[in-house]
Amino acid sequence: MSRPLDGLSAIVTGAGRGLGRAEALELARLGASVVVNDYGQPGRDGSGEASAAPAEEVAAEIRAAGGRAVSHLGDVSDHEEAGALVQLAVDAYGKLDILVNNAGILRDRMVFSMTEDEWDSVIRVHLKGHFNTTHFAAAHWRARSKAAGAAPVYGRIVNTSSEAYLAGSAGQPNYAAAKGGIVGLTTSTALALGKYGVTANAICPRARTRMTQDVFAGFAEPAGDELDALAPEHVSPLVGYLASPAAGRINGQLLVVHGGMVAVMERPKVAAKFDTAKEVFSYEELAERLSPHFEGRPANETFAAAEVLGLKRG
Repeated sequence: MSRPLDGLSAIVTGAGRGLGRAEALELARLGASVVVNDYGQPGRDGSGEASAAPAEEVAAEIRAAGGRAVSHLGDVSDHEEAGALVQLAVDAYGKLDILVNNAGILRDRMVFSMTEDEWDSVIRVHLKGHFNTTHFAAAHWRARSKAAGAAPVYGRIVNTSSEAYLAGSAGQPNYAAAKGGIVGLTTSTALALGKYGVTANAICPRARTRMTQDVFAGFAEPAGDELDALAPEHVSPLVGYLASPAAGRINGQLLVVHGGMVAVMERPKVAAKFDTAKEVFSYEELAERLSPHFEGRPANETFAAAEVLGLKRG
């Protein structure tokens, strides 16, 4: 019996634990041959000695279930290592078809307390890490398309953003900024690669993992054999679907997913528009016309209100 991803190969970054692990297992279950990438550091802040064990354990689990998988110990924020990761998929399976960017770290701090290194490290792993792997995967797909006489090829990118970008997160200015940047990277990539047959989409997953253990500390955990409403297994089927041929018409989209719910987000819309009565606005005219628009609203209301989908901040 054929499966939707039979004959396709995939990379999943940060796949040694949590969401990435669930995503790698799901892609393999659907038939994909998987490269399981992880840097294997014990600290969710990216601290500690790198270890090949987490990635290899997931790859071994896939192989034990009858699938094909190889592991890769590497830091996707390193441009050369990201290139080696994509090349490993090509060497192991003949080509790359699916890229799932999931790797990330946390270094939470209020903006007035955050150090330069805390900012740089999170932006580097999340945003630059997404760019690095995307760059090499995109070059691979473009070269394949050119070799086939500009014919479309099969390519899928699934990037990982966050509700911290959508709803704000006061103690995570670095993380929220990186996740917002990933959405911009995704839409740009979708536009650039669409003509080659490649799609790029982003998800905002909500799941109980090592990264979110503080955020969801107060949420009830399941009893007995009941599946946790915040289990990564609620997220991985969407990743499998977006990686499949069935999602070929979905491109440049942002989807929120958790606990049996998927929401397709719309692009920002103009809430109000003001045209100057003269050639240019004056301070007085702006004060007269814009101030009434914001009267009656909470003084601390942000651009991305937390009421979207009933999201909690964090």
